[in-house]
Amino acid sequence: MLLIQTREQLNGYLSTLKTNESLGLIPTMGALHIGHAALVSRAIQENHYVVVSIFVNPTQFNNTDDLEKYPQSLEADMKVLESISEDIVVFAPSIEEMYSKEIKSINYDFGGLEHVMEGAFRAGHFNGVGTIVESLLTLIKPDKAYFGEKDFQQLQIIRKLTEIRKIPVEIIGCPIVREANGLAFSSRNERLSKKMRNEAAFIYKTLISAKRLFGTKSAMHVKDWVVKQFKKHPELELEYIEITQAKTLKPIIKKYKNKKYRAFIAVYAEGVRLIDNIALN
Repeated sequence: MLLIQTREQLNGYLSTLKTNESLGLIPTMGALHIGHAALVSRAIQENHYVVVSIFVNPTQFNNTDDLEKYPQSLEADMKVLESISEDIVVFAPSIEEMYSKEIKSINYDFGGLEHVMEGAFRAGHFNGVGTIVESLLTLIKPDKAYFGEKDFQQLQIIRKLTEIRKIPVEIIGCPIVREANGLAFSSRNERLSKKMRNEAAFIYKTLISAKRLFGTKSAMHVKDWVVKQFKKHPELELEYIEITQAKTLKPIIKKYKNKKYRAFIAVYAEGVRLIDNIALN
């Protein structure tokens, strides 16, 4: 397995690739788990070459404490990737390598996608995401880039990013990978106690019930129902529940048969922020 840590080394490697063979990219912030492994495995199946980037991007954290607590272990991440394939190339740059002058994000206009849900609660988050993803896409120039649907809003924003910046890459969203109890895999899960990790399964169970309810009830009724369910579980603090059009992320006003809808949720468990979402139709 090849580990690359500078732009110069990366450019050297990319220059050796055959132009008629495809390159897949999986951008990550490390702390790799089964969800990441699923993205990597799919990329390997669909491309001749695969690059996994590992970079904890400071500009997408609006909470300094959250950044400091984010788990980082390049050695452990390399072992996860080696167990999948030894042909993976890992790009793990320093902050200085990615932000050569000033550690500052670009201000984007994502057409309103950035102002709802995560954007409403995490100021500047998607500017940070956009800045580093654009940098990686233009630097590595992959044919395909893979992102998990657990961060569905981020996925839609990255698709918008490639559209407005005219970046020639296929953005592929991959299904959410879940623990046995339904909790969406996340590096943050490791910060939960064993008891709370089991309790947090309630998040997905509630989304499943909300999906069934959405078949016969209005979006407002479903949202009110979800709020009431979490009030019965004070150890889980509901930050938001939103139901939107899947493509535009605009809150639903009236249901239409030809539109796709999705429910999004953010919950605090033992001070750890967990997000999830589900397709409703």
